[in-house]
Amino acid sequence: MKITALLIDDDPNLRSGMRGLLSMVAPEVVIVAEAEDVASGVAAIEKWQPQVLFLDIQLNDGTGFDVLEHFTKNNTVLRSQVVFITAHEQYAVKAFRLSALDYLLKPVDPDELKSVVEKLKKSQNESTGISHVELLLENIKRQTNNFKRIALTNSDGIHLFEIADIIRCESEDNYTTFYIRNNKPVLVSRTLKEFEELLRDHGFVRIHQSHLINLTFLKSYVKKNGGYVVMADQTHLPISQRNKERLQELITKTL
Repeated sequence: MKITALLIDDDPNLRSGMRGLLSMVAPEVVIVAEAEDVASGVAAIEKWQPQVLFLDIQLNDGTGFDVLEHFTKNNTVLRSQVVFITAHEQYAVKAFRLSALDYLLKPVDPDELKSVVEKLKKSQNESTGISHVELLLENIKRQTNNFKRIALTNSDGIHLFEIADIIRCESEDNYTTFYIRNNKPVLVSRTLKEFEELLRDHGFVRIHQSHLINLTFLKSYVKKNGGYVVMADQTHLPISQRNKERLQELITKTL
């Protein structure tokens, strides 16, 4: 099944390279049009309504975010899935991941491109939600690692939560369940390791292969019976032997 795509990038060499890579690793993706700046990008999206939008961050007359803001400000439905192409620093990459949006780093790696296309195919009937885009714009404009919210996507839709309200995360195979203050648990099809990397700078610590906790909601650390913690939601969670020392260090720092 063919997937229509629009490529917006101000570098003709990159556009040519993306065409070549797609023909190699994902021939089912058909580039129906190209654009090199914000104005032509917006016009091309409105004309072609592509299923996928490969969008560069830096453009001649602005940024890829300006393209998206055209639609969010005008309350126009963006029916495309968006994949960002970026050479931005680490804080921006983290912003993409917290917003649950796909991205490719320059220079584009063929394996990464193939992986992104495979993910797009699994969610081909979905568009990039406006909540995803607005959260990304909010996080990017912070110009810092001090992000406040996270987007969690599952079969029910897109859920935006304050990171500070997450009590704990629990893994089962390739799924992660979020336990959030004053909310029902949210099951997400992503690994706990991914969220550990995203949340470790926000006071979260991995205490076990299956458990990541927010230290703000830690009520007590009990050393008996092999060691366990009691959380604010009254759950008792085991601590693996190799994580005990790290947890004790973090608790001591907060005293």
